[in-house]
Amino acid sequence: MKTLLGLAITLVSFLSFTAFGFTGIAAGAASIAKILFYLFLGIFVVFLIADIIVGRKVFS
Repeated sequence: MKTLLGLAITLVSFLSFTAFGFTGIAAGAASIAKILFYLFLGIFVVFLIADIIVGRKVFS
């Protein structure tokens, strides 16, 4: 019975993976991930520059 449950879970997961792969959802998610990556990279650079500028004034 445990083996049958494992096979059923595997089947459902494979069906969901193929639905994501063949319907274009994966490409949409990849483009959203790319946008979020560059957004957070920009925020990181802004905070890094702010830390360098403000950090020198605080500690000197």
